[in-house]
Amino acid sequence: MKPHQRRMIGAFALVAVAACPTAALACATCGCSLSTDAAMGYSAEPGWRASLQFDFINQNPLRTGTSSISASQVAAINDAGGDQEVEKQTINRYTTFGLNYISSPEWNFNLQIPYTDRSHSTYGSAGNPLMADLVSRSSDSGLGDIKFITSYQGLLPTRNFGIQLGVVLPTGNYGGPNADGTGVVGHKPVAFNNGPISQNASPDNLLDTSLQLGAGATDVILGTYYYQPVSQDFDAFVNAQFQAAVLHKLDQAGADFRPGNSSTLSFGLRYEASPTVVPQLQVNVTHKSKDQGALADTVSTGGTVAYLSPGIGASVLHNLQVFAFVQVPVYSRLTGYQLFPRWTATAGVSYAF
Repeated sequence: MKPHQRRMIGAFALVAVAACPTAALACATCGCSLSTDAAMGYSAEPGWRASLQFDFINQNPLRTGTSSISASQVAAINDAGGDQEVEKQTINRYTTFGLNYISSPEWNFNLQIPYTDRSHSTYGSAGNPLMADLVSRSSDSGLGDIKFITSYQGLLPTRNFGIQLGVVLPTGNYGGPNADGTGVVGHKPVAFNNGPISQNASPDNLLDTSLQLGAGATDVILGTYYYQPVSQDFDAFVNAQFQAAVLHKLDQAGADFRPGNSSTLSFGLRYEASPTVVPQLQVNVTHKSKDQGALADTVSTGGTVAYLSPGIGASVLHNLQVFAFVQVPVYSRLTGYQLFPRWTATAGVSYAF
């Protein structure tokens, strides 16, 4: 690999990693599912790289299975005597600081610290007609769950095959009602601040546990990746990653919560004809199992989603890169009734030193 290719691949590694801050959303994926492995560690040049990026995910249409569904159709379940939440919108804005260190051609270490700004609105278990005064709203911002990933690529002399081990730490606020519904468990869970639900006494005014800034769980990440030039100008990659909670702080009987396991398969191409501008196209397929526990939404979480994700990176100065990606969903099979993004966007900058 040429030096300029290594630098740009290193930049794309940070793009992909930083573009997916850890979050617990009432959705089959965390909104963004850009590959965290697409170029991780492909640069063999020792040194440090820092990144800062912004991600925007607007979840406003409702979907069930493979189809769209209107809010009034979901509310009809309550008209018939059911108890189904009718969500309206969730907007996620992530600002993530990333720090990457390559100690040798074999080892790569990456730290991600996300700051989350999230607003959410819901009709609750309302029936038709869905009026504006039935909407409850919440807004919260703060530190999310920090992620650390170690990559090893010394299995082949070409350094184009690697394995990964990572951990997600429960640093974001999390929680929900206690077992008898008289108090709160967790750490500073946010409550609704507007609308009918906000008028309830605590803990009945709390936002869903799956929508708090953190999940209250320690997750383990296992991954593998492979990279190969396929022509003079094109590089291809494929990777897979599995994430599962091994410890969860919300573990009391009747007040427990464990986020569902997730698996992601990604593959794509980079166009390397120019040393300064590198377009990239990814396909990202994610499967997430349902959340578990008394505080979990065991109906409307989980599913399988596929995204088509075009992006571009540009070398502005010798050690400075900028980048941008858009994700467009091309397939979804969701359990229950979930808010889903029409698209997601990521933009940022990285600097090598």
